[in-house]
Amino acid sequence: MSTRRTARIAEAIREVVSTSILFEVRDPRVRHVTVLGVEVAGDLRSAKISVSVMGTDTEQRLCMQGLESTRGFLQKRIADRLDLRWTPVLSFDLDDGIKKSIEASRILRELQAEEQEFAEEDDEADELNDEAANADELEADADSNVQ
Repeated sequence: MSTRRTARIAEAIREVVSTSILFEVRDPRVRHVTVLGVEVAGDLRSAKISVSVMGTDTEQRLCMQGLESTRGFLQKRIADRLDLRWTPVLSFDLDDGIKKSIEASRILRELQAEEQEFAEEDDEADELNDEAANADELEADADSNVQ
């Protein structure tokens, strides 16, 4: 089977599943879900759906339970919309890449703010040192002029 065909089918499944989750699934546990991608087996009998869920660990766990309970409904939607000999059996995989990238961005912003504070403190210290050096030079010039 061509990989181009499986890629097209995976994209079609991703579209159907994400649209169904957004507009048709009524389970209150399934919220803040983003379908990131779909991996389809070569025989098209199974599909692994990567999802990202924003929220706490408890909310993520509940959302994954909700997705597992709506699996049959989503498989029915795929069967209705795609003309395939077999409807793939769905499995869901929680991808926390987006959550990790948000955390990394937060850490970088904090480091940047700290770096900026240190730079401002260094600038103030440099200004004080320059003022002290200028005062010393003025005193030395005044002493040399007095002698």
